[in-house]
Amino acid sequence: MLADKLRKSVLQSAIQGKLTEQLATDDKVEDLLQAIKEEKELLIKEKKIKKQKPLPEITEEEIPFEIPENWRWVRLGEISLLNIGLIFKPTEISNEGTIVLRSSNIKNGKIDLSDIVRINKEIPVSKLAKKNDLLICVRNGSKKLVGKTAIIENDNFAFGAFMSICRSKCYKYLYYYLSSPLFRGNFDSVTTTTINQITQTNLKNRIVPLPPLAEQKRIVEKLDNVLANIDELKANEEKLSILQKNFPDKLKKSILQSAIQGKLTEQLATDDNVEDLLQAIKEEKERLIKEKKIKKQKPLPEITEEEIPFTIPENWKWVRLDDICVYLQRGKSPIYSDIKKYPVVSQKCNQWSGFTLEPAKYLAPEVLEKYADERYLKKHDILINSTGLGTVGRVCLFKTDSKYPIVVADSHVTVVRSTRLISEIYIKYFLSSPHIQDNIEDMCSGSTKQKELALNTIKNLLVALPPLAEQKRIVEKLDKLLADIEELKI
Repeated sequence: MLADKLRKSVLQSAIQGKLTEQLATDDKVEDLLQAIKEEKELLIKEKKIKKQKPLPEITEEEIPFEIPENWRWVRLGEISLLNIGLIFKPTEISNEGTIVLRSSNIKNGKIDLSDIVRINKEIPVSKLAKKNDLLICVRNGSKKLVGKTAIIENDNFAFGAFMSICRSKCYKYLYYYLSSPLFRGNFDSVTTTTINQITQTNLKNRIVPLPPLAEQKRIVEKLDNVLANIDELKANEEKLSILQKNFPDKLKKSILQSAIQGKLTEQLATDDNVEDLLQAIKEEKERLIKEKKIKKQKPLPEITEEEIPFTIPENWKWVRLDDICVYLQRGKSPIYSDIKKYPVVSQKCNQWSGFTLEPAKYLAPEVLEKYADERYLKKHDILINSTGLGTVGRVCLFKTDSKYPIVVADSHVTVVRSTRLISEIYIKYFLSSPHIQDNIEDMCSGSTKQKELALNTIKNLLVALPPLAEQKRIVEKLDKLLADIEELKI
């Protein structure tokens, strides 16, 4: 994201002295270093801290970039006190006692006490944090969490074994230094075989570009302001990213809905009358019944005004799905076999991306005779998942495979075989539209673990039927637009 890149760039500029102006009125940085040294010597004399081992001199090879004349390269251990955290046993955890800060208590660069652990035991002074200490995660299973830092705003918190505190009069500047690419970049090159960590020695030896105290304050003030704006930019970027991610799907829904309402294509006076189409379908079905190729269907209820969900063009007609089908039936519960001859279509075969036989199981050859010819899937069949949670209602067109002349559906899939006098692709698009899919859950019965779309519900679905010529225009337009939307996703 741009905001993340900008944040890194601004932090890097700040610690290189490029974000603020160096002023001749600033004290010398040597005076700050001398004051820190004297403060440490006093604490050693008072036996509040132990004498530290000398830190190695900074070599020319270590210095990554030039800094202003009145800055100095120092080691972190030179300008701060660093302590590793407290080890405690699970049996010492209590509802009362001292809060022990852990990695989970650092969120977005701040201390978060929504998830706390307390221990009821005496805690060494060295394991107690003070106000303005920096809490640093120095060990974690996730590399990106190591090094995350927050400023502690109250006294008397303890801190856990995977944490360290950094105590320094330069704490505000160091807080930003610890977030900078200089610190993070160096850490990212340090790995171990078991866990991501930064040792106390490594932490103490980190080199820091140190400005005078007055310039530190200017840097912090500038960063507080600039990074707040960058955080706002990031929030807006995240919102935009979600909008961009969801836009293609929303656009697809909108286009499908417009198509089935007659708003995507032009109605032409040259189109045949849809009543003629319905009469032709009726006559075809009567002929097929007479030839005993299909069974006589039970009469469907008349469509009432209350059922009609939206207005359609004058030359369209509301029909029930079974009115325009020659076969509409759930598949059978199969007996499976290891003989890969007769695939059985299940819910997994029906994906929004298209039909696949990859996850199919196979029907036992000896039971094939129990399957009437009408149960063999045909080239133009529409398949609807009739059960499942999150998969129920999913629609696709059956795709034939020359390797398998006979394919059947299992009982979790409903086969919709429309008359050849209409476009099965238009029906597939209609069943995929928000009008159907957004209401699938309401159409289903069953529990929160398993949903079922009853056969009778599918048969009685209302379909907005245009003349055949307009069905073809709608399909042609949708094929093109939806392919463009898939490209947009990529």
